[in-house]
Amino acid sequence: MFTAIVTILMGGAKPVRAETISGAVPEIDRVAIRVIVDSYQFAVAPSRKVTDVDIEHFGWGIGGGKPPGKTLISELGLSMHVESRRGTEVRNVLMDFGFTPDALINNTDFIGIDPAQLDALVLSHGHYDHFGGLAGFLRHNSGKLKAKLPIYIGGEEAFCSREWTAPPARGDFGVLDRKALENADLAVTYAEGPALVAGHGFTTGQIGQASFEKLLSPSAMKIGVDHGMGCYADRLPEDERPKTVIPDQFRHEIATAFNLKGRGLIVLTSCSHRGVINAIKQAQAASGINRVHAVIGGFHLAPYKEDYVRDTIKALKEIDIDYVIPLHCTGEPFYEIAKTEIPNRLLRSYTGTRFVFAA
Repeated sequence: MFTAIVTILMGGAKPVRAETISGAVPEIDRVAIRVIVDSYQFAVAPSRKVTDVDIEHFGWGIGGGKPPGKTLISELGLSMHVESRRGTEVRNVLMDFGFTPDALINNTDFIGIDPAQLDALVLSHGHYDHFGGLAGFLRHNSGKLKAKLPIYIGGEEAFCSREWTAPPARGDFGVLDRKALENADLAVTYAEGPALVAGHGFTTGQIGQASFEKLLSPSAMKIGVDHGMGCYADRLPEDERPKTVIPDQFRHEIATAFNLKGRGLIVLTSCSHRGVINAIKQAQAASGINRVHAVIGGFHLAPYKEDYVRDTIKALKEIDIDYVIPLHCTGEPFYEIAKTEIPNRLLRSYTGTRFVFAA
C-alpha cells in the first residue's frame, strides 16, 4: 500500500527496510504519552481525569524521606515518550530529544524511562531543539540500548547543518551527529513515506501542504558534508542538489501517530513547521482513518498573527478532534484563544505530564 525509502547511511553498513503499511494500521488498546522535555513546568498542578483521559502531572522532585535534590529540567526543546499496549504487547518509543543532553538524561533518569526497553526512536526534523540531546543521551546509555535500534528520520535533509536566520539572533544552529548514531549501533531508517513504528504506531512520511497553512523558514540548510558532518547532495531532492545554502522548507518533517481502538488517531506533531492541520491530514491519508482522538505537540503558531491562529483553531474544530494538547512552539496566543473557542477539548501540559488514552 505504501513504501518507505529506508537505508542505513553509516559507512558500509547493510541497508535495511522499514516495515511498510500494507493494510490497515494496527489498533492499539492504550497509549500513554509522557512529555519528557518542554519549555515549562508547574510542579503543584493537580493530576486529574478529563472524561476518558488520565492526566498525570509530575510534581516535585522530592520524596522518600530525603530533602530536595534534582528535579525536572525544562528548556526550549521537545521530547516525548510513548508507551503503547496491544493485548499483552508493550512498545516504547522516544520521539525527539530536546535541546541539551543535560535535560534529556536528567529527565529520563528521573522519570524512570528505561533505555533498554526502547523499541524505536523518531526524529521529527533536523532542528537542534529536537535533536540536541540525542548524541549525549546515546553516549550516556552506551551498551544499554537494543542492538540496531531503529531511528526513523524523514530524509537526508535532517542531516544538513543549519543556521538560524530568524529573530532574535542569527547563528549556527548545529548539525546531527552521524558518528554518534553509528557508534550507538542505531539502524537509521528513512521514512519518506508512511511506515510502521515498533509494530504499533506509524510515521506519516513527509508532510504535504494541502491546507491554508503557510510555511515560514526560520533556518537555512547548508548542502554538503564537512569532516563527516552534514548532508550528501546526491541524496537530496534534485532541485536542492546544486545549491550551497537554501531556506529550510522542512520537506523531511514527519509526524507520528497511533490508532486507538474505537476512538481514532492520536497524532504527535513535533513542531508543525509544515502546519499542524497538514500533519493531521497526512496522518489521516496514511492510515485511511478520518477520526482524530487527540493531537499533541508543537503547532508552531507563535510567529503568526492572531487571525492565522484563529483560522487554525477553526480548522481543528472542523476536524472535530476530541483533545488538543499544545506544546513547545505553539505560543500562548493559541492557548488563550483556544480556552474560549474549544474549552472542553483543550488540555494543559507541562514538562513531565503524562496523558493516558484508553480504548
